[in-house]
Amino acid sequence: MADAELRSDGRLRGAFGRYRVMAYVVGVMLLLLVAAMVVKYVGGHPFLVRVVAPIHGFLYIAYLVVALDLASKARWSLGRTVLVLLAGTVPFCSFVMERRVEQDFRSAPAAF
Repeated sequence: MADAELRSDGRLRGAFGRYRVMAYVVGVMLLLLVAAMVVKYVGGHPFLVRVVAPIHGFLYIAYLVVALDLASKARWSLGRTVLVLLAGTVPFCSFVMERRVEQDFRSAPAAF
């Protein structure tokens, strides 16, 4: 299917929207997890890690699914796909990567 057709029927736009939401959610949860780890190791209170870690893990898996969906619809290279997938594992990286993907989406529809 041509890029114009894909964009006009909303499949790529929907995948991009889902990716943006999950990138922010996973980024925030990862920051919460890092804060919880600090509380655990500095303050000696592991409760927050026990709560936040499984939630982040579940949401990261959802992020992977959504990012793979976008990558397949946008026909990204393997390297770009892997970078986007790994962005959810480094604090602040999912925000940076989401911004780059958004800029590409807005400026170069042929890249999608």
